[in-house]
Amino acid sequence: MRTKKLIIFAVVLTILISFFIISLASAEDVWVRGYFRSDGTYVRPHYRTYPDGIPFNNYSFPGNYNPYTGKIAPGNPSTYLERYYLKPYYFKPYYLRP
Repeated sequence: MRTKKLIIFAVVLTILISFFIISLASAEDVWVRGYFRSDGTYVRPHYRTYPDGIPFNNYSFPGNYNPYTGKIAPGNPSTYLERYYLKPYYFKPYYLRP
């Protein structure tokens, strides 16, 4: 009887650990629905990394592997960081009038 309880406990524990690991892995990706840009270009639905403000864990950061495309992102890390931190929406001079 004790052996049966031990086996049941081990199975339940394995299932719980599996669900925990799967939830950790999937928490880092976000599904983006397709949309139209302001210039009329359609962007197809895709996965992207969770928006946490850290550029180094993005799939597009040079040298990082994208598991959905199977490719390693090309480019220069310094140039990527310059463009990442100097995106137009980070600097919006609201005090200027057109």
